[in-house]
Amino acid sequence: MSLNNVQHLHQSFSEEEQKVQQLLSAMTLSEKIGQMSQFSGNEGFISPDLAEAVKAGKVGSVLNEVDVNVVNQLQHIAVNETRLGIPLLIGRDVIHGFKTIMPIPLGQAASWSKDLVKQGAKVAAIEAKTRGINWTFAPMIDISRDPRWGRIAESFGEDPFLSSVLGVAMVQGFQGNSLKDKGSIAACAKHFAGYGASESGRDYNTANIPENELRNVYLPPFKAVADAGVATFMASFSDLNGVPASGNEWLMKQVLRKEWQYQGFVVSDWDSIRQLSVHGFTQDDKQSAYEAVNAGIDMEMVSSTYQNHIEDLIADGKLIIAQINTMVANILTVKFKLGLFENPFTNQDDLPKVLNQQHLAIAKQSALQSCVLLKNSANTLPINLNKTNSIAVIGPLANDGYEQLGTWIFDGEGKDSKNCLDAIKDVVNGDAEIHFEQALSNTRSKDTQYFTNAVATAEKSDVAILFLGEESILSGEAHCRSNIDLPGCQEQLIEAIAKTNTPIILVVMAGRPLTLTNIIDKVDSVLYAWHPGTMGGPAIADLLFGKQSPSGKLPVTFPRNVGQIPMYYAHKHTGKPASQDMYVHMDDIPQRAPQTSLGMAATHLDTHFSPLFPFGFGLSYTHFKYQNLLLSTDKLKFNQPLKVTVEVLNTGDIDADEIVQLYLRDLVGSVTRPVKELKGFERVHIKAGETKTVTFTLDTKDLAFFDRNMRFNAEPGEFLLWIGGNCEAQLMASFSLEEEH
Repeated sequence: MSLNNVQHLHQSFSEEEQKVQQLLSAMTLSEKIGQMSQFSGNEGFISPDLAEAVKAGKVGSVLNEVDVNVVNQLQHIAVNETRLGIPLLIGRDVIHGFKTIMPIPLGQAASWSKDLVKQGAKVAAIEAKTRGINWTFAPMIDISRDPRWGRIAESFGEDPFLSSVLGVAMVQGFQGNSLKDKGSIAACAKHFAGYGASESGRDYNTANIPENELRNVYLPPFKAVADAGVATFMASFSDLNGVPASGNEWLMKQVLRKEWQYQGFVVSDWDSIRQLSVHGFTQDDKQSAYEAVNAGIDMEMVSSTYQNHIEDLIADGKLIIAQINTMVANILTVKFKLGLFENPFTNQDDLPKVLNQQHLAIAKQSALQSCVLLKNSANTLPINLNKTNSIAVIGPLANDGYEQLGTWIFDGEGKDSKNCLDAIKDVVNGDAEIHFEQALSNTRSKDTQYFTNAVATAEKSDVAILFLGEESILSGEAHCRSNIDLPGCQEQLIEAIAKTNTPIILVVMAGRPLTLTNIIDKVDSVLYAWHPGTMGGPAIADLLFGKQSPSGKLPVTFPRNVGQIPMYYAHKHTGKPASQDMYVHMDDIPQRAPQTSLGMAATHLDTHFSPLFPFGFGLSYTHFKYQNLLLSTDKLKFNQPLKVTVEVLNTGDIDADEIVQLYLRDLVGSVTRPVKELKGFERVHIKAGETKTVTFTLDTKDLAFFDRNMRFNAEPGEFLLWIGGNCEAQLMASFSLEEEH
């Protein structure tokens, strides 16, 4: 946090502020610019250039150094061999784990569990801290509505409410009760803002978002984590409505600082300040440095435009020293809050060992709750070992500990993973024969030479479990896809095995929603496991054999085909909404039909307007019935809470979790409102035959939105409310928000 306009801080703040100001008053301009500069480490050694730069006070942060001895040496130079002894921030991408890898964030979002997300981030923070890391570039809370975009894997999906809740939970996990706690590191909210709307789902691409949509959809998660005290923000690579984020004064000053009163510091993304001139936004590096400082980017990641040009910009009168002082104060304050001035060094004995049993248990629980059962014809799952003599395990992801870890894991190792084949063998424990055939060398392979073996393996088995999807490298930063079907010849493999009539259980590991339309009717069950992390194997095995019931729900819509993208549940109604009554498929149009608008609705001619699987969807091994939806009032007054209750009955014979979801629609607004918006959810464990009452409380602010004048308020009128197991819930009630008097 910075030094001004701070509320609700503990008593030590005034002392902290005084320390920052005293330090600032002693610093030269060169040393201030040094605090604004982040250098890349050498991963295992200190280069002479880096050592000299740290000693000269020209470095405020180092990233990508994970050797604790090297980190301690760097801190020793910074603290003991510089004039002012200012410690370093040590940054690292610790996105979904350090050594113990959790499911990818999109998978964690499928758990709809803020507690598990918080616990997973805490594990990551503790393990990263053992190497001297004190700052991570997570959570990524970009709203992601295009599964072609590789970085959807790092997101919490398409919904602002879910992303806000889980983003805050991850920040709390990383930062703990105090940044000075031994197991806490500073979090960084990224990428501010609108990066998830990159055109065509191509990374680094431009984003054009009307301000009203930006405020109602893309900014709420960032506002939520800012209010929760996230230590830092990161500017997006992309431009936003023609102004790259790293030079976007409106975004950083008007919204972040003035409107939200954010007090932490802002870092650029990798080399993105220098890239302002590549965008065509600036003429050269000097102008790029000016625009970034003027916008309020406190620290430059990797590139050196600040080092090379800020002094000249001040000498030229383009910048003033007060701007620099404010930015450096922001950075120093975070260092004080981390306790780096008191204890800059890392003693690994102060922290738990990585990959310990408690950490692995959390990883397994996260994987268990993140898997989503999309299809289960004839109750193919769970596999009954009393009726099963032989099991075929087929596919390149069945025994690959590395690929199940997912994207952007620099420190996790495949050797530490528990893979699915081994886990299945452990669960079966000799009660059935296991026949394994890899079939493909990797998920992109187009070599069908082993299909004969795979078919033979399926033919001699009672059930076939196929482990298919994407390798981890096919999603994440810069790994976008124009076609999101199963890659390589995986569809042909499914078709070949389907001809054996052996029941097929498809387990998909992927970093995004894949289009499964071509194969969904050829398999009996589909368990979507995302990239499930270190403990993916045991978690999936427990689900396959009924030790646990699947409980994950989709945090993102699954389209039928790529041509439907962008597709998300909270779309607008339009003046000609799609409906089954108005739907016309191109194959049903007579030849030389008269030129008409056909169904006159917002649909495609060559596919149904609905998704393959909707947001919030996920099956269980039991069934839940929703009943007795009650509202405390049907005429709500401003600032009056609305209490909503519903009964959820487990009608099956298996104890299981259900994620109860509440959706609203504002029927009339000064700007058009989505057909549904998630406003609450609750994960509830319900025993077989048991009925539980679930209660939600809504406030007037839950009905509010940014209107046509960009004012945030609730408008009087009629509302519809649904509660159920996904966004297509049918149990509905209505109420009105009365005029204020």
